[in-house]
Amino acid sequence: MAALPSSSNAIIASRISYLSTPTLVTLSSIVPCIRPHLGVFPEVDSLDRNVPNRSKKSKSYAHSSWKHLCCDNGETSVLKSKDFAVPRRGAIALIFSSFVLTNSLDTALAQSIGFREYIDNFNGYSFMYPHNWIQVRGAGADIFFRDPYVLDVNLSLEISSPSSSKYQSVEDLGPPQEAAKKALRQYLTEFMSTRLGVRRESSILSSSSRVADDGRLYYQVEVNIKSYANNNELAVMPQDRVARLEWDRRYLSVLGVENNRLYELRIQTPEKEFSVAEKDIREVMNSFRVNKVSV
Repeated sequence: MAALPSSSNAIIASRISYLSTPTLVTLSSIVPCIRPHLGVFPEVDSLDRNVPNRSKKSKSYAHSSWKHLCCDNGETSVLKSKDFAVPRRGAIALIFSSFVLTNSLDTALAQSIGFREYIDNFNGYSFMYPHNWIQVRGAGADIFFRDPYVLDVNLSLEISSPSSSKYQSVEDLGPPQEAAKKALRQYLTEFMSTRLGVRRESSILSSSSRVADDGRLYYQVEVNIKSYANNNELAVMPQDRVARLEWDRRYLSVLGVENNRLYELRIQTPEKEFSVAEKDIREVMNSFRVNKVSV
């Protein structure tokens, strides 16, 4: 193999020397003040003027530079920067490892949401809900929880009056398809608006039944409702009344009967949020149970 020119050897040697040269890691994030301003600490400034300048040929801060540390107790200590010198490769590895650790911690926190159980022994029902959801009192329902960040993602529970209903089974509502129609009509009645130019579009997405581990039969219903409103409902010409979408939501209900009463767990979410929250919503729906109340 032919020998490399002397200039090439010099370049390679300089590269190796550069990679192996210790490099200072800044302490600005650890020590409140690394370099006092001139005139503020005259005793430090006098020391600094006596420090020899770094050689122009030197590529290392470790051999000829000094740093003054201002401590919390007001004392000033002079430290050689070589005490804090870290090889360049080590500094890069340290930065990379801290980045990986931070992302790993964020992922772990995101995966540890978990659920809590809500039990009402007086009215006879229970369900699981995401532990970061908050309870809202005075919302009109027997119980109401919502997502703290997306307010339109929430759940509530409605119970029929014991004096006006004598349900023996959820099948008293008819088959699941018939129960879904009744649930949709109830939603539309509750969301009825007296504003001009408002219209609603609705559809039944699914209806099914299941027997839970408590041996009771439950119905599950999913419907979609869209609300449209005109941007200028008082306009005379039809072309000036343009309908725009106000909201697009999915409503999910779980129906169960016990204590001669109809229990309905309701969950609401915007359609655009459903794919994100679906796993948690299914968990809540499958956890809903009605229980016998002791008289």
